Formats: sequence, structure tokens, C-alpha cells
Amino acid sequence: MASAAIGSHTMIDALRGRACFARPRTVPTVQMTTDDTDAEAELLQRYGAGDATAARLLSTRVLPRIYAHAFRVLGDRAEAEDVAQDAMMRLWRVAPEWRKGEAKVTTWLYRVTANLCTDRLRKRRYSPLEDVAEPIDPSPSAAAQLQNAARTDALQQALQALPDRQRQAVVLRHIEGLANPEIAAILDVGVEAVESLTARGKRALRTALKDQHAALGYEGE
Repeated sequence: MASAAIGSHTMIDALRGRACFARPRTVPTVQMTTDDTDAEAELLQRYGAGDATAARLLSTRVLPRIYAHAFRVLGDRAEAEDVAQDAMMRLWRVAPEWRKGEAKVTTWLYRVTANLCTDRLRKRRYSPLEDVAEPIDPSPSAAAQLQNAARTDALQQALQALPDRQRQAVVLRHIEGLANPEIAAILDVGVEAVESLTARGKRALRTALKDQHAALGYEGE
């Protein structure tokens, strides 16, 4: 029972919100409402019309989310920052032609970010996987800090071992909390393909992490 939790929920929860462009300790996964998405489209249109304040407000809303996604997929902070900046620059370029209601700003950004991440992964296939150091929350005990960091690092490494499309789907569905239809639009695949990718990705994570169950302190959970 506990072993299954590692692959599907417990270990994935350990990585939620660990990365942010401004690098705070947590990045909450927020479900966007219709009002939220309308507000983002309105801010983008305002920027397209010359409102610099709208650009700052929109960046505050979306930049941490796309940086976090890029980091979880790439496992490298510098590359994630580059991808996030590139994605935002592309958004600013399309702002003057943006039409509210044609697409969600976040869906468009996630799709651009996913494609940029895929491009970078293709270029570095020859590179060995590297351990990624995560910031440790100072509030728990020293032992808890080390264990939480070990859990996060273990999941990050397991994610990096997944095929690119599986990793993207797992991160979008189980860490970012997006619905399958939106993920399908981001990855340019059908909903059934998303379901297959996430299911296979979760099974692979469970298999990769099962031998670390005791070492990571999940006994009895």
C-alpha cells in the first residue's frame, strides 16, 4: 500500500512547488478559474496596447509557474531560467495580435515552454544525469530537512530518467495539476495519449523508486 503511494502520490507531492523563478521555498499549485484566465488575457492585451504595468502584473502571475515547469522537466536552474525568459519574450511578441477568447494565455505558455524544454533535452542527450540540489526548508529538524531533500532529489532524478513526453505529461498532470484536455493541447496530442503517457510515467516512477522506499523514510506511511 505504501509502495504504491510512492509512485502515484506521496513522492510526487514531495516535488510540488519546489521551484520558482524568484526561488522562494514553495510554489503552490493553483487551479485557475475562468476569471483568472480572462484576467491574464486582458493583461496581455493591455501590454500589447502599450501598458508596461500590465506586463509586470502578468509576469508575476505566470512566470513562476513556467519556470517551475521548466525546472521540473530539465532539472537545471540555469536552463529553466533561460527557457522561462525565452517563453515570456515570445509571449510579448504575440501580445499585439492576441485576441481574448481564442486561447488561454497559460496553455499557450505551457506549450511554448514544453517545446523549448524538448529542444534542450534533444541537444543534451549525450550528457550524464546530474544531481540537482534543492533548497531546504529551515523549519523542520535537521534530520527532516535531509530526508525531505532526499525525497525531492530521488523524484527529480526519477523524473529525469523518464522519456521526454512521459515526463512532460506527468509533471503537467500530477505536479502542475492541469486537466487532461489542457495537457493534450499543450503537448499537441489526443486526450487518450495523455492518459497513456501519465499512466506509463507513474508506473515507471513507482518502479524506479520502490527500492528506495525504506531509505527515504516511507516505512509505515
